[in-house]
Amino acid sequence: MAYVRDRQAAEDVVQETWLAVLRGLDGFEGRSSLKTWVFGIAINLARARHRRESRILPFSQLFGRGESKGPTVDPSRFGADGMWSRGPAGWSDLPEARVLGAETLNRVKVAIAGLPRAQREVIVMRDVVGMEAAEVAEIVGISAENQRVRLHRARAAVRKVLEEYLR
Repeated sequence: MAYVRDRQAAEDVVQETWLAVLRGLDGFEGRSSLKTWVFGIAINLARARHRRESRILPFSQLFGRGESKGPTVDPSRFGADGMWSRGPAGWSDLPEARVLGAETLNRVKVAIAGLPRAQREVIVMRDVVGMEAAEVAEIVGISAENQRVRLHRARAAVRKVLEEYLR
């Protein structure tokens, strides 16, 4: 789902992945874990599907939805010395049922779906699937530092959506 926008396309990619794994199992050399190898195949197939589908422009996207170029975290949260003057809004005073409720989880899913592809793929692999940072960097083909930056930006964007919702 980090690459394709609808569930049906994601299910197709999963099926294609398993077929590719079965066909290519003899070629698995063990230079990485089997999990990393399978995820690599899935990512490559999902990227290819995304490239094919991105050539088609849905009517709903004609009026643009560009990535925000603003700061990741609201600058008013920092003091003149660059340190936090006030931390992110705490959610500890909210009833647990509200924080863990289905509606809140749906907001998180929508927020993740709205992220730019590069951030979405990292947050899904790290926070949804639970993969290690080095593994994600290897699969996506980026440096460990870039992986951390993408993850930070993605988490900040999701946190902002949740803060607005839980206020």
